[in-house]
Amino acid sequence: MSEWREVEINEIVASANTGLDAIKRAPIVENNTGIKCMRIQDVSQNKAYENWGFTNVEEKNYKKFQLKRNDIIIARTGATVGVNSFIYSDLKSVFNNGLIRIRTNSNACISKFLYYHFQTGNFRGFIESISGGTSSQPNMQINVLLSYDISLPPLLEQKAIAEVLSSLDDKIDLLHRQNKTLEQMAQTLFRQWFVEEAGEDWGEVLITDLFEIRDGTHDSPKQKPFGKPLITSKHIKNHNLDFDSAYLISEEDVIKVNQRSVVNQFDILFSMIGTIGLVYIESNSNIDYAIKNVGLFKTSQNITWVYFTYLWLRSSLGREFIFESKSGSTQQYISLGSLRNIKFTLPKNAKIDLFNSEVKTLFDKIFYNQTQIHTLQSLRDTLLPKLMSGEVRVEYDKET
Repeated sequence: MSEWREVEINEIVASANTGLDAIKRAPIVENNTGIKCMRIQDVSQNKAYENWGFTNVEEKNYKKFQLKRNDIIIARTGATVGVNSFIYSDLKSVFNNGLIRIRTNSNACISKFLYYHFQTGNFRGFIESISGGTSSQPNMQINVLLSYDISLPPLLEQKAIAEVLSSLDDKIDLLHRQNKTLEQMAQTLFRQWFVEEAGEDWGEVLITDLFEIRDGTHDSPKQKPFGKPLITSKHIKNHNLDFDSAYLISEEDVIKVNQRSVVNQFDILFSMIGTIGLVYIESNSNIDYAIKNVGLFKTSQNITWVYFTYLWLRSSLGREFIFESKSGSTQQYISLGSLRNIKFTLPKNAKIDLFNSEVKTLFDKIFYNQTQIHTLQSLRDTLLPKLMSGEVRVEYDKET
């Protein structure tokens, strides 16, 4: 550790600036013209580049605010202040005023090494301590961010540490991309079998004739320092649940909630409030959480319908149903009654059985990949603070 030193970020950056003030509002999206623009929601929701909006920007500002390879982008305002992203290649894009861009001095700091510092609990604690403003709209001043202290090893060790963590992230990303492809294959089969080849003699079946639909508690159990996670709609992600941001409740409250809405293996969770229509199949047998304001499709009662129901909810049929059934202006929601009124247009069960035999292999692979993702994420999260503090060292060639 003798080669490590404590530095402020301002000692190792080549430049740091906020985005273009003229485009801090929503970008222009009509006809998809102009230049791509990165916003806070693109960072916080980890949106793919192709899903960013567009804006109009003068040539001189495009050059000044263009996103380049090895840039680090950090949200400086709003509920997601401190959330950050790494730019892996030059992009035909600018970024708006809600974001800060940092470019490191390559002779002092490897950019990816600094990026991983921004993933640590120490940095999150720093953000919470300095992100002033009101509780509804916290903000972070750029000069305060640059005063953040980090432990900095020699360049070659920085590079070795970044490579270890990047290797884990690359494996996680590969598994996520595999799962996306596998689900697309399952969706293609669903669309072919039950939309494009739907028969005129097929009949309608009310979803509650197949299995029950419930929802989570409407109460607000008290948060506890220890306990079990309370999952809400915002914690439903693609093929996983975000336990890290869920608060904990007591064992007694979990038992009380689960009297109404216990989740079993092969049940489906559905986000009913806010971002409506996020869907998750619970593939695990060891379930240790409770749910609040989440739709619960009890497909475990009739597992013949678990894959069909999941894919229906994710399909154009499901999206159309959500669009027609949602309510609310300030915060949109879909009611339990609406979910219970879903009707499937179905053939005889023999076709469902054949369909299940086709897609089960795909979902088994998705579930296996998700287990691998969880294992790799746990390893990365364990290693990250130890590597960034020097508690765990990485061997590297000092002569390189």
